[in-house]
Amino acid sequence: MANTYATELAGQTSTPVDKLLSSTQGATERVFRATITMASQASGDTITLARVPKGYRFSRGVITASATMGAAATIAIGTAASSAKYRAAAVFTAVDTPTMFGKTTGIDAAKLTAEETVIATIAAASLPASGTVVIELVYIKA
Repeated sequence: MANTYATELAGQTSTPVDKLLSSTQGATERVFRATITMASQASGDTITLARVPKGYRFSRGVITASATMGAAATIAIGTAASSAKYRAAAVFTAVDTPTMFGKTTGIDAAKLTAEETVIATIAAASLPASGTVVIELVYIKA
């Protein structure tokens, strides 16, 4: 059977062996946690979640809510330039169920060359009047 190598391991079969293309192999993780008290934030509002230093790459996110956000309100996670960079706008109805998210284009993006402000953008309807949402953004030092 054939064996292929992940992009990060390219060069491992050459002689002499090249260094890893990416420092994502064995990288250190850093978690940016944002706790949000839901208070009827309106559609179109944004919530600043984190300021991520340059040199990091997005790995994944986890969202957990103490109450359903309803069947109408959506939340996207990204930046001012790309509101759905890390999570496309979608409803979140799971209660006390940590749920991972991450778009391939966000995970596969190059390391940040400047500090990045990550925001949540609310759309379609307002968030509920009460409850707590915790969003964890996991980055690796690349």
